[in-house]
Amino acid sequence: MHHRVYLTPGMFGFARLASFDYFVHVERGLARRFGDAGQELEVHVVDVAPTASVRRRAARLAEVVDRTAGEAGPLHLLGHSTGGLDARLVASPRVRLPTSDDPPRWLPRLRSVTTMNAPHYGTPLASFFATSKGQRALYALSAFTIMGLSLGQRPLAVASMLIAMVGRGDKAVGLQIRLLDRAVEGLLGVLDDARSPEVRAFLDAIKVDQGAVLQASPEAMDLMVAGIDDQPGVVYQSTASMAPALSAGKWLRTLGSPWTTTSMTLFIALHGITSRYGKGYPCGAMSETGAAFAGHETEATLARMLGAPPDLHANDGIVPIRSQLWGQVVWAGLGDHLDVLGHFRGDEATAHHHHDWLTSGSAFGSREFETLMDAIAAGMLKAAG
Repeated sequence: MHHRVYLTPGMFGFARLASFDYFVHVERGLARRFGDAGQELEVHVVDVAPTASVRRRAARLAEVVDRTAGEAGPLHLLGHSTGGLDARLVASPRVRLPTSDDPPRWLPRLRSVTTMNAPHYGTPLASFFATSKGQRALYALSAFTIMGLSLGQRPLAVASMLIAMVGRGDKAVGLQIRLLDRAVEGLLGVLDDARSPEVRAFLDAIKVDQGAVLQASPEAMDLMVAGIDDQPGVVYQSTASMAPALSAGKWLRTLGSPWTTTSMTLFIALHGITSRYGKGYPCGAMSETGAAFAGHETEATLARMLGAPPDLHANDGIVPIRSQLWGQVVWAGLGDHLDVLGHFRGDEATAHHHHDWLTSGSAFGSREFETLMDAIAAGMLKAAG
C-alpha cells in the first residue's frame, strides 16, 4: 500500500534551511518503519511561513496536499508544535480555507493526524512573544536557532542578550533591545555566502507576519478549541514531553563549556516563562465539574508513562505538557521541545548527526527517540487498516 505523510514544522520552523533539515530524523524514522511493515511511504515536508497565522499556514498545507495526494492511498498529517494546529485545522470538517476545493477532494482518504508537542490549549510563551520585547526576542531566538543548527556557529552574543531580555524585568528594555538588534545584525553580517539571502528571507518573514504568535496564546487557543472539530473516522494521536527538574547541579556541570552553559541558561529562562500557570486559562482541558483538568483516562496515561502525575507547571521549554494532549496520547516522556524531533545531543560523526541547540538536561537520546517513532508509526499504520 502506498501511503503519503505530510510533515509541518512549528513556529519559526522550516522545511529545509541552509544545510539543516527540520524533520530529517522523523522522516528517516517513519520511512524505515513503514518499509519494515511492507508499506510504501512518500514523505512531503511542507514549507510554511514560520510565524504566519495558523489559517495561512493551514492553507499552505492544504495546497501541498491538493497538488501531491494523487488519486488513491491513505494520507497522514503530522505537525510539530504549531504545525500540529495547522494539521488539525486542515482536517476539520467545518474549516474554510482559501483553497481550490472546499471541502478537499482528498479528505475522505485522510487516516491520521499526529501532533507532536503542539500547543492545543496555548502557551504562556506565546503571550510573552506577543509583547514588544518578546517580538524582538523571538526574532533573535530564530537567528540563534539558525546559526546554532544549520550554520554550525555558536552565537553566544545573541544568547546572552536573549537571556537578559527574557530573564529580567522590563528595566532597561530599550538598551537591551538596541544591543540585541546590533548583535543579531552583526552575526547576520558574517553570512555572506550563498545561504545568506535564504536565511535573511526567513528572518524577514518572521518580522512581517507573527499571526501564529498571537494565536498560540492561551486566550486565543480557548476559542480555537471551541470552534475546531475533529474529522470523523480520522485517528488523532499526540506526543507530549516535559523537561526534567532543573537544578543548580546540572547547570554547574556545564561550566566547562561556555556554549552549553549559555544554552542551558537560555532554556531555563524560556522554561520559566512557559511554566506560568493561570487558573482562568490553564493551558489544558478544563473540566465542567470544576476540577483543574478534564480526562481522567488521559491523566492516568500521563502518570503511567511519566511515572507520576506532572505538576501544573510542567513543560518542554516551549509548551505546557497538558496543552500538548489531543486524541490518543501514544508517547509521553522526559524531553524538551526539540528533543522529540531528534534534535538532541548525539554522535556528530554520523551523516545525519543530532544537534542540541537548547540544553535542557533531559538525557533524551536515541533509545527514547526510537520508542517515540515506534509509537507514531504504529498509530499511523493501524489507522490505515
